Amino acid sequence: MAYISEAARQTPVVFDADICVIGGSCTGVFAAVRAARLGARVAIIENNGFWGGVGTAGLVTIWHSAFDMECKQQIVAGLSLEIIERLKQRNAVAITHPPTQHKAYIFNPEELKIELDCLIVENGIKPFLHTKFVEPVHEGGRVQGVIIEDKSGRRAITAKYFIDATGDGDLIVRMGLPFIKYSELQPPTAVAIFENIRSIYRNNDKFDLSSEVHDPGHLHALKQGFLWTCEVVGRPEAELIAGTRAHNADCSDADQLTLAEMECRRQIRAMGDILRSLKGGEHVTLANIATYIGIRETRHASCLYQLTTEDILLGRKFDDAIGYGTYGVDIHHSNKPGVTMQYLDGTERYSEPGKPQQSGRWRDESAGVTPFYQIPYRSLVPQDAENVLVAGRLIGADKGAFGAIRVMMNCNQTGEAAGIAAWEALTSNQTVAGVDAGRIRQTMAGGGSIMI
Repeated sequence: MAYISEAARQTPVVFDADICVIGGSCTGVFAAVRAARLGARVAIIENNGFWGGVGTAGLVTIWHSAFDMECKQQIVAGLSLEIIERLKQRNAVAITHPPTQHKAYIFNPEELKIELDCLIVENGIKPFLHTKFVEPVHEGGRVQGVIIEDKSGRRAITAKYFIDATGDGDLIVRMGLPFIKYSELQPPTAVAIFENIRSIYRNNDKFDLSSEVHDPGHLHALKQGFLWTCEVVGRPEAELIAGTRAHNADCSDADQLTLAEMECRRQIRAMGDILRSLKGGEHVTLANIATYIGIRETRHASCLYQLTTEDILLGRKFDDAIGYGTYGVDIHHSNKPGVTMQYLDGTERYSEPGKPQQSGRWRDESAGVTPFYQIPYRSLVPQDAENVLVAGRLIGADKGAFGAIRVMMNCNQTGEAAGIAAWEALTSNQTVAGVDAGRIRQTMAGGGSIMI
């Protein structure tokens, strides 16, 4: 490999923060907002020109249930429901009822972008959009600052505490902190919105979108996939389709990420060609493609506690719980078609396009239903870290547990917890491992989160 030597340089510090959040998804924004509302001086860095991550750039416009499995107890509130209420004021939210959920929230991603802008401004957070995190300045597990690149050039941000909300662990990896990457990664998906698709349903009895686009009789049929759809708020003739897959793509590798993005766009065009070939599909139009591929899995931080599949499915309780959920263990396979789901009611299903669903149980029916599961604070604390926390899909979890906690309603809660934990560490002069989890829970509850 050839190398180019770079000249030594003095990098200007553009902002000195108490807490710096790297990654501007809802997870990252919620971390920043929670810390700022407590009085912290906060900076947040995002590579896109807007906030929201998968919920905006990725067009995954659904947040799952805020209630337990029996819909008797609310288990999630905080900033997730605050945003939902704010979007309701703009007719930008609807309620849907997925097959495995009591209800879920779907939202207009463009309105969410603007609402997140409002949150950033209202709470006095220093925003850095169109900004690339380059590398940390650190000694062991303590970071003094981070180098960024943006339109103004190469700059630096210093802070006392940092939150890695990149999803891929960009900060902790470049610090040399331990992480896990499995040999088989859940494949990424790029989402698209098609207009005028409802006319196909009206003109074709028993039309099944997934079976159609995966039908090998079509020249451009998608292979080894899985497809789900969602209505689009305010656009009755449109449908959001998540049906692409970039198999065997490790999107923490820049070259593989590039190829995965392009492959998924090729598959989106193929879907459009298939849809337009059907009766009633003549006017189907590709309206939107996600500006960033939906990455399911890359690196997992090695944390003080790795959440396990059994913790999720059996609903184990933790004294330091900072989040709750009901979304089941969801494994999109990289080595075969389809998806396997294990639910908290003890059932499991394997779904493959064009074939009957295989149903069974992972535990005996007499064992009853797990009402919800818990996410402990320890799963946000990387091993060997002094002033760095992780949030979102990066947190410490085994493969099965990760398949449950990676959805946005869960990730949002970890962001809020990380922001509060960083503040508690700051004000008590503690390492992130030394923070009193009881104080985190108390402060979360005081800010509107539900603590059980």
